[in-house]
Amino acid sequence: MRARTKVFLVDDHTLFRAGIRSEIADRVWICGEAADVASAVEGIRASRPEVVLLDVHLPDGGGRAVIDGVRDAEPGVRFLALSASDAAEDVIDIIRAGARGYVTKTLSADELVDAVRRVADGDAVFSPKLAGFVLDAFAAIPVVQVDSELAQLTAREREVLQHVARGYTYREISERLFISTKTVETHVSAVLRKLQLTNRHQLSRWAAERNIT
Repeated sequence: MRARTKVFLVDDHTLFRAGIRSEIADRVWICGEAADVASAVEGIRASRPEVVLLDVHLPDGGGRAVIDGVRDAEPGVRFLALSASDAAEDVIDIIRAGARGYVTKTLSADELVDAVRRVADGDAVFSPKLAGFVLDAFAAIPVVQVDSELAQLTAREREVLQHVARGYTYREISERLFISTKTVETHVSAVLRKLQLTNRHQLSRWAAERNIT
């Protein structure tokens, strides 16, 4: 049986947070919760969850502000938007900010647990209606904008980049790709040089901005 996924819950409605806890706390580890941006950023940085269940609309800045406040300090944390809104602009905005998925509050408890686990594993997860919004939005981006910088990287360098973006250590990457830690470091150095970046945090942010995870 798999270990319980470590989850932080962000929503400004106390009763909703209590409902989520009662429905899924026996299958995921809810390590903390918050009702506003400042508390969410502080709590996520302190608890370092695998997945943040994130409401899009908060009283003091919204889900995007939470992602912006956490991304550089904790690049391995993944965000799954959980919202009552199914508006295209909300979906596209939070995905561009770096969320790995977007589901609506009409999901069943079983579906929500499955979505959390999939996001923790690196998948992108959307409620069926919402996936079309994302496809339409990103289909409008010219291919050259997406590929020009990535085209500089070898297949192995792109693979290492993805693992760095997911928050894995060099040792963990070496174990997953069956290469030495020194080889991982060499690939990361090459990627930094080609993308004209200076450190791992910049690299993680670069990848997150392009949804490369």
